[in-house]
Amino acid sequence: MAAKRTFREVARHIIFDSSTIPSKLFDLCLIGAICASVLVVMLDSVAPLHKLYGESLYVLEWFFTVLFTLEYFLRLYAAKSRMRYATSFFGLIDLLSILPTYFSILFPGAQYFLIVRFFRVLRIFRLLKLMTFVREADFVTASIRASGRKIMVFLFFVLVLVSIVGAIMYMIEGPENGFRSIPESIYWAIVTVTTVGYGDISPQTPAGRFLAALLMITGYSIIAVPTG
Repeated sequence: MAAKRTFREVARHIIFDSSTIPSKLFDLCLIGAICASVLVVMLDSVAPLHKLYGESLYVLEWFFTVLFTLEYFLRLYAAKSRMRYATSFFGLIDLLSILPTYFSILFPGAQYFLIVRFFRVLRIFRLLKLMTFVREADFVTASIRASGRKIMVFLFFVLVLVSIVGAIMYMIEGPENGFRSIPESIYWAIVTVTTVGYGDISPQTPAGRFLAALLMITGYSIIAVPTG
């Protein structure tokens, strides 16, 4: 008779295995939570929506923060090597996804507006947590042609890139320089990375222009990927 598994072993199997129905359901719920939490961050950056639904969005943000906090400590508890997980790329991303909400409490004053905005925008990095599911996406799309899989993965990374760069640009420039919300900043990032450059929104600070230059160069490299 097989020995009864401990709670830690069961948790490790569900969280890190991804080969059973419970583990796949866990991954699916986590993907939904990540996407929903990022959407909350984006909507909260839109001034009219923040004015109307700011309190509800605040409650939702705390809900997701607590949820991801529990997930982080559960992963830390279940990991074979806790130090290895905590210092790994995805372990740091998991930690980065929960700290901003807690840190923002430490800087409630208006004089710390830039710092608060910085920590709030860092929550967009939760998108990087989705990178852990790329292998599962390959498994799901096994029947699609190799070129189709490459395009899907390519589009996924472009979407993550413009979302993160747009959020960083919103943090750097802010509403005072035309970047009034994260969605508008993502729109700017898409226009820039595709080298269209409408010019309706443009960075005004040295840091913003430096980031824009890097994104433009990246855009030329990205265009070459599907044809390579």
